[in-house]
Amino acid sequence: MAGIEISPTKVGFVILKAREYGAKVGAWDDNATSDHDAESILEDFADDSTVAELKEFIHDLNEDEQVSLVALAWIGRGTFSPEEVSEAIDTARAERTTRTEDYLLGIPLLSDYLEEGLDKLGYSVEEAEDDAMGD
Repeated sequence: MAGIEISPTKVGFVILKAREYGAKVGAWDDNATSDHDAESILEDFADDSTVAELKEFIHDLNEDEQVSLVALAWIGRGTFSPEEVSEAIDTARAERTTRTEDYLLGIPLLSDYLEEGLDKLGYSVEEAEDDAMGD
């Protein structure tokens, strides 16, 4: 199949955790009447267990898996086409300047892009997510 070097199950785990993180951020955005200022709320998120778990998981992936994850997000976002997997991976490897976990968590809609990337490469998103949950 495609040239990504990360299992769909691992991508499914990142999707699930990124979706949890995104939902929490969304809930904060909807709560404009909070007594906390924006800076203190963001500091709270930095210690969030979902973020910590997701960052640790991505950090613990090997380099091939990390660059494949970035390439998959780029394919899902439309930066590269599914036929350009090798080019996306090579670019991710060459342009790596920050920690992968920090870069990925800085991408809005990360879970959506990873889902789209898996789908474009012919993987079952539902199966990857189910496997990640242990179903």
